[in-house]
Amino acid sequence: MDLTILFSPIDESIYQKSYAPNSLFKSIRAFGDKMPDYKGANIAVFGVKEERGTTTNTGCAKGPDEIRKKLYNLKKGTGTYRIVDLGNLNAGIDLDETYVRISEVCRILLENNVLPLILGGTHDLDYGQYRGYEEMEKLISLLNIDAFLDLDDNREADKASQHIHKILLHEPNYLLSYTHLAHQLYLIDPASAAILEKLYFEAFRIGQMRTNLAEMEPAIRNADLMSFDITAIRSSDAPGNANAQPFGLTGEEACQLCWYAGMNEKLSSAGFYEYNPDFDDATKKTASVIATMIWYFIEGFYHRKHDTNFRSNDFLKYVVSMAAEPETITFYKSKVTEKWWMEVAYHQPSARYARNSIIPCSYNDYQAATKGEVPERYISTLARLI
Repeated sequence: MDLTILFSPIDESIYQKSYAPNSLFKSIRAFGDKMPDYKGANIAVFGVKEERGTTTNTGCAKGPDEIRKKLYNLKKGTGTYRIVDLGNLNAGIDLDETYVRISEVCRILLENNVLPLILGGTHDLDYGQYRGYEEMEKLISLLNIDAFLDLDDNREADKASQHIHKILLHEPNYLLSYTHLAHQLYLIDPASAAILEKLYFEAFRIGQMRTNLAEMEPAIRNADLMSFDITAIRSSDAPGNANAQPFGLTGEEACQLCWYAGMNEKLSSAGFYEYNPDFDDATKKTASVIATMIWYFIEGFYHRKHDTNFRSNDFLKYVVSMAAEPETITFYKSKVTEKWWMEVAYHQPSARYARNSIIPCSYNDYQAATKGEVPERYISTLARLI
């Protein structure tokens, strides 16, 4: 399919600007005069100037180009970049049509082993991102980073506040696991948190994350796609959002999470949503924070180690005997990255679930097992697989 018909080139003020030779812009191919060939690329950036999913954050359709202005002035990182910027996706005649276009673009890119990197736009656009996996015939793990849970089931509510509810109810259902990071208890309905718990999905509030941010790495390493709502970042670091909150992630913590996501060999798409230039400060601080987050994501991507062959000599295997069921739990530790994985044994193996029998974990999970405790991550994963 010729993607050119779905896209508009990036703004001339961005494309024709004089950039430093070592700038990130000089290491990518962007849609200015001609649509770049995405085949053979590692990452394809595209913007979605769509805001019909919100009534509270109107203005976020302007976000993609403002992010680009900051991103492309940053210096190129390590590795040989194969990145294209496809421009801005033309919005559909209604929101549903926009979702379809996003899903079609994501599907084509994923089929060509190219990672879609979406610049939003409202957070409900991740429904299109998620639907891009629909024809891949495999189960998906979704990582959502947001101050809110967005599980509103009121049909009159903004689409941006009910998109996770829509994903959970989508048919066919190919969502295996869902992880939510950075929510704030005083902003959410306890019933919504209870729904996630009942489904054995993970949810970590800001306080839990801040205690040990490194413990979030296994949860991020389990994701196939990441959806990042800028509302998760505190307003002093990211004021460019009508729903910005005084408490939340710092800009540095957001960058750390993006680094983990980029390093995740399994993660195949990422979206950054809800940035609104109308609420940003004069220097466009929020755009700078998001640009830096994307820079760390790209840097992490080019530091991927491709270390998932657990039978190779690059892994140490630990078998821990347990007092009750399961009789043993097997752990793997990479000699190269020192990351940990845990094997979850279940009684009726299915080819559909085979890729999820060995899951990312942390050293703390291994320590818990050596003390005779079944790790919470093991229990919740087994509950979803049975």
